[in-house]
Amino acid sequence: MAQRTQQLVIDEGRGQFLDRNGEPLTFIEKNVLVLFPFLKRMEWPVEKVARIIHVTPEIIETKLEHAKGPIVFGGKEAYQLSEEQMNQINALKIQGVFAVTRKFKSANVPASQLIGITGENAEEFHERYPDKVKGVHQKIGVTGMQEIFDEWLVSEEQSKLIYHVDAIGGPLFGADVKYLAPANPFYPLNIKTTIDTDMQQALETVADQYKIEKGGLLLLDIENSQILANVSRPAINTSDPFSGGAANYMLKSLAPGSVFKTVVAAAAMDEGIVDESRMFNCNEDIYGDPDDKQHGTINIKTSIAVSCNRTFADLAKELLEKDDHSLEEYAEKLGLLGEISWKGNVFHYEDFSQLQVSEGRIFVSDEERKDINYIAQTGIGQKEVRVTPLGIANMMATIARGGEKYMVSAATSIDYQNGTSMFSFPKKKMEGERISPFTAMKLQQYLRGVVNSPEGTAPHLDTALYTIAGKTGTAQTGKEREGKELYNKWFAGYFPFEEPKYALVAVNMDVQEYEGGIYPIFKDSVDAVYKLENE
Repeated sequence: MAQRTQQLVIDEGRGQFLDRNGEPLTFIEKNVLVLFPFLKRMEWPVEKVARIIHVTPEIIETKLEHAKGPIVFGGKEAYQLSEEQMNQINALKIQGVFAVTRKFKSANVPASQLIGITGENAEEFHERYPDKVKGVHQKIGVTGMQEIFDEWLVSEEQSKLIYHVDAIGGPLFGADVKYLAPANPFYPLNIKTTIDTDMQQALETVADQYKIEKGGLLLLDIENSQILANVSRPAINTSDPFSGGAANYMLKSLAPGSVFKTVVAAAAMDEGIVDESRMFNCNEDIYGDPDDKQHGTINIKTSIAVSCNRTFADLAKELLEKDDHSLEEYAEKLGLLGEISWKGNVFHYEDFSQLQVSEGRIFVSDEERKDINYIAQTGIGQKEVRVTPLGIANMMATIARGGEKYMVSAATSIDYQNGTSMFSFPKKKMEGERISPFTAMKLQQYLRGVVNSPEGTAPHLDTALYTIAGKTGTAQTGKEREGKELYNKWFAGYFPFEEPKYALVAVNMDVQEYEGGIYPIFKDSVDAVYKLENE
């Protein structure tokens, strides 16, 4: 009689992602009952198994009735066994009945766009890994960290239960079930991320509560320059990830609007062009015409608080007269542009980068640097200025640290299966010059004034549970909906002001002028972090 095999995969064998505490992000482990289909043609003590798992024997028999291959009892919502139930079932030693620990893919992966998605592509697999001879069903990373860390995650071999059966599916006597597991207990490797699952979930809730359709939130740990939460909308459609939501807007270059004035202020102070004694006519707009918002004649500190366009248009022109690349230089000094993602040598990789971050820019061509109206618009974060939310969060962290700038990391280590580390990613400074400590201190005061001075643009944030410093931005996008202009609305800042721990950026993209308010989103996010820290 011909011999065949029936098998059930217990673990695909691909490495997984863990949160900062080593808890799984991409999978759930469950103790489950596995039943092989030949049981339906045999006499076996179904009552004993039913009694252990507290169901009727009929329920087990009904499940087996339709089984074509080995089944996990309870299907996707698998019945979770206790350790004691597992031991009791396995002690019965019934052919075709097993209690095992199985990995299930998480339905909702926290920070899903940052983690990324996998797909099956045999051709791409063999191109990436010519030395590995594997079956067609090899999953490879396609986006995000799944793609970046793919070489360490790619599966060695699956763990499975195999049973030899005869031609009609009955058990071959004397041929017991085999549990095939990878020979090397250290593999596959796991990636330990910087994600704080509780904070991630809290900010996901805020994004959904305020119905952010496009945009998101990014939270950084200032001391270690690590991403604690990365929320991007639209969310990934888990049943069809490529149909939408796979993009991580926190790493994409977007028009920043007035948040960019922070760079202009830093450059002008560092270059000695402005101090608090200098006044600007903020009754006029950037072209010298009367402005709708009559802010009066004010200094740099108040100009940041009220977000006066005239001040930053004038300063941008003076800066570019002095050095036509000064805005790029200061954007790099603040950690807004340049090598933001953790980068370094990892084994045989030179310049391995943890994140795929869009390159930002301030001007597209040198012609633009000569046009004063173009420069004026650039100084207020319009025209061709494009920066990433990650870069803006990093800039706020840099200011909060007094000018120290660090690369941002999303992973802390590559770990063996037993939890020991194979490679750790150390905290790394960003190369290049930085702003002076005095300028950083002044910026801290001015960004606090945005929230706590009577004329500041964000007084609503002064009711938050932590003290906040930061900057608003409303960027024109050049897009319209129902004949009305669309904007990117931003708030970026850090908290608590006295002892900075977190930098946060919130952006609501492509919203009309009177919708998608950013302050409640930012405040509720800060309050959520406070509650997790203090309750």
